[in-house]
Amino acid sequence: MPDPFLDACTLADMVRRGEVSPAELVEDAIERIERVDPQLNAVIRPRFDQARREVAAGLPDGPFRGVPMVLKDLICSAAGEEIHEGMALLKQARYTAPVDQELTRRLRAAGFVVVGRTNTPELGIVPTTEPVAYGSTRNPWDTTRSTGGSSGGSAAAVASGMVPVGHANDGGGSIRIPASECGLVGLKPSRARVPLGPEWGDVFGGLVCELAVTRTVRDTAAVLDAVAGPAPGDPYGVPPPARPYVEEVGADPGRLRIGVQTAAMGGTVTTHADCVAAAEAGADVLTSLGHDVEVAHVDVLDEPEFVADFVLVWAAGTAFDLDHYWPAKLGRPVGPDDVEPLTWALADVARTAGASDFLAARHRLQVTTRRVAQWYEDNRFDLLLTPTIAEPPPRLGEFDSPADNPLHGLFRAAELVPFTPAFNVTGQPAMSVPGYWNDAGLPIGIQLVAPYGREDVLLRVAAQLEAVRPWAHRHPPVSV
Repeated sequence: MPDPFLDACTLADMVRRGEVSPAELVEDAIERIERVDPQLNAVIRPRFDQARREVAAGLPDGPFRGVPMVLKDLICSAAGEEIHEGMALLKQARYTAPVDQELTRRLRAAGFVVVGRTNTPELGIVPTTEPVAYGSTRNPWDTTRSTGGSSGGSAAAVASGMVPVGHANDGGGSIRIPASECGLVGLKPSRARVPLGPEWGDVFGGLVCELAVTRTVRDTAAVLDAVAGPAPGDPYGVPPPARPYVEEVGADPGRLRIGVQTAAMGGTVTTHADCVAAAEAGADVLTSLGHDVEVAHVDVLDEPEFVADFVLVWAAGTAFDLDHYWPAKLGRPVGPDDVEPLTWALADVARTAGASDFLAARHRLQVTTRRVAQWYEDNRFDLLLTPTIAEPPPRLGEFDSPADNPLHGLFRAAELVPFTPAFNVTGQPAMSVPGYWNDAGLPIGIQLVAPYGREDVLLRVAAQLEAVRPWAHRHPPVSV
């Protein structure tokens, strides 16, 4: 069988050339999951028999025909299949989705074969993957550490070699954080690049975006090609790409002006030395490649109202889930005993605010979006480079939120992720790539942020970094 760390593009090419069959790739992935996952708890609901049946019935002739992947157990539903979103309530109810999400349909049309669902925190709220419903997912680089969240199950599955691609989504960093903590590539696309229909127009006021975690830049580009594009009824529009994204990998980006910020947004968190070193190492590589790299600071994002407004919008989305969305789906109210303490407490933040408070927060965040866009224009920056997170992967248990301190996990999250949520607000594409491994052998990612709609620039520069300082040959201690 093929090397388990080959990327999805290579595997798809092998299928096209007849060197391996979809059935062989799927059986190989199943064997790897059965062998490795007991150490990591990444794949919470295997889908082995369904995957075999789909292969036997014949797969679409898409660009990834026969390549196995996993779906995060959040938002990306499949008609007639269970989805639990990290909630013990939905697990106990064995809740079954009524429809395919548009993304599910596009992944299937691309030829991917879904072999399982991956772990996620309850409703994707915290940047670690430790739900009460399914237990902790462990980092393959150090099983005492978090994989990040909320796409931590997918990240562990890809980093350990179970599959080459894991679906992921991102409302405050949930693609980029696990990518950083597990040594992967994670792109949050521009708002509206990948549709959220038919059940959602947007999620949490446009904060949430869908894509994947992968091991190579070209896999990320090719997956984006397979799933990007508008769907009927989308509430936002985004400029279409000039050419397929995969053609940007290896293309010359020209000489770019790149700002580097290692100080955390808001100024209330001190960035760990390892994360500063990762960003500075990335800046050195980009300088050696001929780019104009200089220290920068997005002062717009330091204003104290920004974090409070982001939290209120996120809290309002959580309250909507608990007070309206899931009661309608389940046919009964959702109460405090049905969810984790943090989830209920976060919803209460929104319940105590008024509708005008919510709209005021949305208004201020939209003004901030315009001001950040103007910052790029005024300073003539093509990209911003930051650490992805403010410290190395934390230990499991640090985000636990007991009933007597239910918001602890939220405050701990603020310490870890000051760099990622801003770009969910602005809608800009942002990408974490492996930048560094510290002395403890833990991966530390760096984040690249482009102006709205410019995934092409991100992919060109990320490919340059990958070529100079490759990372795909690095395998964690717990792997296939």
